[in-house]
Amino acid sequence: MRSTFRHGVHPPDSKALTAAVPLRRMPYAAEVVLPLRQHAGKPARPVVRVGDRVQRGDVLAEADGFVSSPVHASAAGVVKAIGLWPHPDGTLSDAIRIAVDPFNPQIPRPRMVPDWNGLTPPEVVKAVQDAGVVGLGGAAFPTHVKLAPPKDIHLESLIVNGAECEPYLTTDHRTMVEYPERVHFGVRIMMRALGVKRAVIGVERNKPDAIERLRATLPPDLDVIILPLTVKYPQGAEKMLIHAVTGREVPSGKLPMNVGVVVQNVGSIATIAEVFETGLPLVERIVTVSGPGVRRPSNLIIPVGTKVRDILEFCGGVSADATEVVLGGPMMGTAQPNLDVPVTKGTTGVIVLTRRDTPRFETLPCIRCGSCLEACPVFLNPSMLGLHAQAGRYEEMESMHLADCMLCGACSYVCPSAIPLSQMFALSKTALKKARSKVVA
Repeated sequence: MRSTFRHGVHPPDSKALTAAVPLRRMPYAAEVVLPLRQHAGKPARPVVRVGDRVQRGDVLAEADGFVSSPVHASAAGVVKAIGLWPHPDGTLSDAIRIAVDPFNPQIPRPRMVPDWNGLTPPEVVKAVQDAGVVGLGGAAFPTHVKLAPPKDIHLESLIVNGAECEPYLTTDHRTMVEYPERVHFGVRIMMRALGVKRAVIGVERNKPDAIERLRATLPPDLDVIILPLTVKYPQGAEKMLIHAVTGREVPSGKLPMNVGVVVQNVGSIATIAEVFETGLPLVERIVTVSGPGVRRPSNLIIPVGTKVRDILEFCGGVSADATEVVLGGPMMGTAQPNLDVPVTKGTTGVIVLTRRDTPRFETLPCIRCGSCLEACPVFLNPSMLGLHAQAGRYEEMESMHLADCMLCGACSYVCPSAIPLSQMFALSKTALKKARSKVVA
């Protein structure tokens, strides 16, 4: 175990604002908006109509295929509308709007709690899918898919991602500090479903209290190693974490399971445990509200679908010099043009930045300094990729392994010419996807 990977960058972690702030629940807003597309794969298919009365935890939309995830009501109320609504990714997306009943105690319907000990691995997978559990680290990949690898794949271990390397974010940190027993229970369930005997929980060393809590509560019969990791960005990326823990490199175009491991975010692990403790599906998540522009930085348990505007109001509003609201972390998150966008299952943070944090630099020509090559964790040539992107030569970028780019933003962070390389690569990937769809059509 190496505890780190080669290359990467060291931005200020900026976690002091909320690292020691305990979790608390946010009250229900007057309305929640639940996009049908808040996970990787196919969007969910609605099964309710306008005017239907729903209770917390009821199914609003069912999974449309295996790589899909259902959407559940995060609050009791009446379905107000089904249609297009601003999505955190900047597009308009189909969503179900619920007018929340202000007098409802928000107690979910009685439901059967699955006994994981009596379930076969396929039954565990189905229970996880029915609960709508997805990766809570930001990618929102349906968790049940990771629990059902192909039969010809041999898995050796489970790696639990508690690195949380993005600046400002402390959702995973507080999960490990306040719910360590739930983390271990979730690990036990995943190990059973995957048929592995060993697990590693990787936690960056800037979270010593989380490491201590996980070690203090570790059941003696569970073969789990709590591994302190070097503080470096993007330590929490799957391929980087695998290299740090195992020394193995995931080949280009391959998945972690191809090198014998499955990686799962610690928040998703805790959510799996909650499903088998309460029977309640994924209807809320922990979100860090932080940044120098928010008046009361917090770690909140928030109903999925709550609007950013309502969250910021609950946290005391923003400062006079606030200029930008980012969903996710500042390295890979998305700046929001509309505060009515809702929190989705994959939203890790609401970060409010000020003028001082968002200076406008003039983009200058590339000076071939090589800083981006030294920063790139997957050993690409961002400088050359950037020149091709500027020229619109997207097809040639494919042969330069554009698909391996994680859009982590390390290259943009170190570029002395202020070239928005990561954003250019994201647009290039979108252009290639559109070109392929036209060819198929």
